[in-house]
Amino acid sequence: MPEIQDILIQYADDYCQNHSVSYTQRKVLGALMKCRTSSLGGHVTECDECGHKQISYNSCKNRHCPKCQTLSKEKWIDHQKFNLLNVGYFHVVMTVPHTLHPVILQNQRVCYNILFKAVAETLAELSADKKYLGAQTGFTGILHTWGQNLMYHPHIHCIVPGGGLNKLLQWIPSKKKFFLPVKVVSRKFRGKFLSLLKQAFYDGALTFRGQIKHLEFLQEFEGFLTPIYKQEWVVYCKPPFKTAATVVEYLGRYTHRVAISNNRILDCKDGNVTFKWRDYKDKNEWKVMTITAEEFIRRFLLHVLPRGFMKIRHYGILGNRNKTKKLKLCKTLINTPIIERIVLSVTELIEKLIGKKAFLCPCCNSNKLSRYAIDYCPI
Repeated sequence: MPEIQDILIQYADDYCQNHSVSYTQRKVLGALMKCRTSSLGGHVTECDECGHKQISYNSCKNRHCPKCQTLSKEKWIDHQKFNLLNVGYFHVVMTVPHTLHPVILQNQRVCYNILFKAVAETLAELSADKKYLGAQTGFTGILHTWGQNLMYHPHIHCIVPGGGLNKLLQWIPSKKKFFLPVKVVSRKFRGKFLSLLKQAFYDGALTFRGQIKHLEFLQEFEGFLTPIYKQEWVVYCKPPFKTAATVVEYLGRYTHRVAISNNRILDCKDGNVTFKWRDYKDKNEWKVMTITAEEFIRRFLLHVLPRGFMKIRHYGILGNRNKTKKLKLCKTLINTPIIERIVLSVTELIEKLIGKKAFLCPCCNSNKLSRYAIDYCPI
């Protein structure tokens, strides 16, 4: 089965010659094409008992690479287990209408920050309202920018604990169903996002090129936003998790996911790429789509994040500045065991993943292995 790397090696150079590609996107393409090849060097493992040698190529470790996320994901999951509360959790998804996509795509860093801020303020203000919860809650937010068909679809996944701390530092549990009405959340989120977007325009933080260049004029920009204020924005809440233990494992499916995994790519030939995708508008049916390799790369590059952008963020009682005091207090109030933090080594994480002892000779099963680095990997 072909992989993203195979597609890029075959077609990325032509794509870059014929299209405008940013420095960050070129870096990503280069990393993915070199991942686990002799270009990045590697190391040789030699068994001291039987002399068996095995060459391993270095990985690119790029966060957009589908082959480099497993260990990062496991490290993240292992770290987050210490922040779990013994309560139910809700999965809330907030998205923006497609009308705004051209503006967001041309101003990614600014607009993604606005998206996070709008989501955070919406959940914080509504949770503090006594009509709903009357307490400070928290959430972990993960930015995704794609739909199943690889088209541009920015949205944030939020994992929200079922409760929070009130001003008297008492734990207030939420209802079994999500404690905030989805329509109220949607309209509050809409107002927050558009207000922050307007402010970014007034501050001169937005740029407009090509087909939306006319939006650089105030009257045109405000006219563009007017009908968006009247739209119903999509916010939905999935059923709550039954146990806190399943939350982090579930989260791991979202945190280190890339736009498309290799196992969804079915074929690549004659300049076309065929992949499977789930159509959520048609009863979640799996379907097959064939597009040109050029279009596949174009769609893939839509989801390259700005350099250094934090796509996973924690807020409220789960925020970094609250973990030492408020989160610890929450654990005490709801009888969540405070577990001593034990950081697993890379070897321990690998053994956990593969379910057996790591770094054994495949021929004689000896653990007496020598490793040395090489600048290039001979074939």
